[in-house]
Amino acid sequence: MVTVKKTDRPAEDLKKKILEAARELFLKHGYEATSMRKIASAIGISPTAIYLYYMDKSDVMHALHSEGFFLLNSRFAVLAQVESPFERLKAMGRIYMQFAVENADYYRLMFILKEPMEYLDNHCHDEDWDEGEQAFYALINTVEACMQEGYFKDQQPHEAAMLVWSAMHGLVSMHLSGHLEHITHTKNIFPQPDQAMEQTFQSLITLMSKR
Repeated sequence: MVTVKKTDRPAEDLKKKILEAARELFLKHGYEATSMRKIASAIGISPTAIYLYYMDKSDVMHALHSEGFFLLNSRFAVLAQVESPFERLKAMGRIYMQFAVENADYYRLMFILKEPMEYLDNHCHDEDWDEGEQAFYALINTVEACMQEGYFKDQQPHEAAMLVWSAMHGLVSMHLSGHLEHITHTKNIFPQPDQAMEQTFQSLITLMSKR
């Protein structure tokens, strides 16, 4: 007879509520101004209840950080079906942009706030943070495959990957803050300012496509 392991649904639901409340408070009031007590108050539980699941608020932040990368990696999974490495890189960029737009809160926690990096520096090594490593090496492996076909000439894989990521992060961050659409509209850079992110992405693809 096969024994089916049951999950503790009430506990999982409570952890989800804790993370949702923490995400909102971190982004609205800032990490320093948010306490475990405030997170507990937001969902109507005692502060001690949170400590059953998280050691402190840095642990909560890390859980949110990892959850965001899990969501991003789940979207990257479809890229395995794309045979052409350069087409795969383009698709990765589009998924990255779409994820950021649809999950702006997670994106800010993952790539803009400094606190998640402080937790990793203090508590984690590379092998302890599978979610982040998975996303980063998916990019590096794709860049390396592109190099084998003549792209990114005279570049090192890690350097080229960081260049691509930096460009995409800058593009997405400018869009989320409203700077991209504002500058392209006021300076008449693109004929369709409301599509500034897409048009800038296309320009980036054109630059990267040169062998």
